[in-house]
Parts: sequence; structure tokens; C-alpha cells
Amino acid sequence: MKNALVTGGSGGIGAAICRRLAADGCHVYIHAHRGLQAAQTLADAICADGGGAEVLAFDVTDPTAAAAVLAPLVEHQPIQILVNNAGIHDDAVFPGMRAEQWHRVIDVSVNGFFNVTQPLLMPMIRSRWGRIVNISSIAALTGNAGQVNYAAAKGALNSATKSLAREVASRGITVNAVAPGIIDTPMSESAFDAQEIARLVPMKRAGSPAEVADLIGFLASTQAAYITGQIISINGGMI
Repeated sequence: MKNALVTGGSGGIGAAICRRLAADGCHVYIHAHRGLQAAQTLADAICADGGGAEVLAFDVTDPTAAAAVLAPLVEHQPIQILVNNAGIHDDAVFPGMRAEQWHRVIDVSVNGFFNVTQPLLMPMIRSRWGRIVNISSIAALTGNAGQVNYAAAKGALNSATKSLAREVASRGITVNAVAPGIIDTPMSESAFDAQEIARLVPMKRAGSPAEVADLIGFLASTQAAYITGQIISINGGMI
């Protein structure tokens, strides 16, 4: 059984990813920072269905806290599947954006990627097999007004994906990014109504978290062994 870690695993997309990886036979570590109760409810549900899951609590922006939790986990057995899903929005038009809005969004997506991935990488390399999937956004590919900070953070994650993929390709490790468009989550419900979705998306609907999770499940599988360094968008034809 492979161990998998999903950061931000208590949210809509994160929870779907956890369920998919557990259904595929992984023992899933569900990371949460503020959503601990939701994460524990999800872990209990996965275990009740016969899967394996447990909750990890730490702030991905705190390298000391991340290392304190992660280092003991990989002392004897690597985490071979990592989904860097943690990310936040804090939208504002750029002239009115506060410095803390810029830094916090960058901190979670970019520094969080480093703080979680780096401690797990050498054990993964020694195992000669691994799958790293970074959750990006269509905003990093097209830009989006009011999201300069978010687009910058996810764009940096895309570049990190491509570079790390080159570093570890010879070790049996793939590194890819998934860039969702409009996905049916509480966050998107507050931002897009049905008419706007129909205008923006050629398929005339939002995607589901399960559809994103299915893509990630494939990228985390043995069947995706020759796919690495790619930014794969799932957006209903928006671009």
C-alpha cells in the first residue's frame, strides 16, 4: 500500500482527491490547518468504507511545523504520492491590493509547496517511485482581473513543476500540475452564477470535484509513468 498526502484535504476538491486515492488503495494522510473537523469527518468516512486515512494538522507556511510533522512519517516508509492542493484566494484589484494579501497568497501556494515537498523528496527518491501533483489554476494560464496575486502564485507553481520534473525524472518520479477552471465548490458558487458559467464555459456547466480527482488519480497511477512536467487544465473548453 502506498502512502499519499493531500494538503488542503478538507476542502471540496481536496476531499474528492482523498476519496479517490483511498479508493485506489492508498493510505491517505489528509492535511488540514483550519478545517480539522471536516478532515476528521472525511477520514472517518474513508475508514468506514474500508479505506485507510488519518489527519495531519500543520500550517504549510511554517517550515518548522511542517518538518516536525512530516519527518517522522517518512523515517521508515516514504510518502510516494503527494498532492499539493493547499491554496487560498484573497482577491483585489492590484492598485488596492494590500501587501499582506500579496504575501499570504504567495506564501501558501509557493512556500507551502517547498515546505511540504522538500522534506518528502529524498525518501521518495530512495524508493525510486513517486508522483507529485500540484494544483494550479486556469488563472495562471490566462490571467484574471483581481487575482494578480493568485495568478502569480499558481504561475510560480507551474514553473516549479516543470523544473522539479526534470530533476527527478530519472528516479521514477513524475511531477505534474493540474489547472482547474470553474469547479462546483462553495468557493465558485459564491463567485459565478449559472448564467455566467454558461457564458464562460463551452460545456455550459461547472466541473465537479470528482472529475478533478479522477484526473489526479490517473496522474498518480502507474499508467501515467511517462507523463511528467505537464500543466494539464481541466476547464470544460474555456481555453
